[in-house]
Amino acid sequence: MAVLKSALILGASGLVGQNLLRLLLLDPRYESVTCLVRRPLGRQHYQDPDNKLRPVVIDFDNLDEYQGYFSVDHVYCCLGTTLKKAGDISAFRKVDFEYVHVAAQLARAQRAGGFVWISSVGANAKSKNYYLRVKGELENAIMRMPQLPNAAAVRPGVLIGERANDDRPLERVGASIMQLLKPLLVGRLKKYRAVYPHQVAREMMRHQTF
Repeated sequence: MAVLKSALILGASGLVGQNLLRLLLLDPRYESVTCLVRRPLGRQHYQDPDNKLRPVVIDFDNLDEYQGYFSVDHVYCCLGTTLKKAGDISAFRKVDFEYVHVAAQLARAQRAGGFVWISSVGANAKSKNYYLRVKGELENAIMRMPQLPNAAAVRPGVLIGERANDDRPLERVGASIMQLLKPLLVGRLKKYRAVYPHQVAREMMRHQTF
């Protein structure tokens, strides 16, 4: 009989995080799913027939105070923002680099079985684009971290989907354009296709070991 797994999600209120949470709650391989969130989750949006969900409201600026929650089989990190929403580059870096890097360190300290996070297609520590450069720097920092087994970055292209209370018109236009270009994005260019959030969520789960 298979041993049931425990999971921890950071960023469960985001576009990918919401889809990932739905998948985990309905996946019979998991017996518990803990979510670290800034504000209470609207449980009416999720099906939780087996009462697996354990939401915990925390202060991400003091993430290391919640180290005990990282003692799970699988850690999923869906944290992320945009330069526009963050307001400036330091605030953006705090979310997209610092929070995720600390989460990886806590996963290592608690010997979590796997750590998967969302990066971006085109991530490169030497990129002239600040967003892609930060994503690349984070990949380098985590993948060079010793004693962190099964660490993996998922690199989606533009996400297709509506974000609640989050106006990103340029991103929506970009997704529409990428959808039109989809037939041309084949072979090495396939990675640049726009993707749906549930596809990213499933890809994150694929990287975990059961």
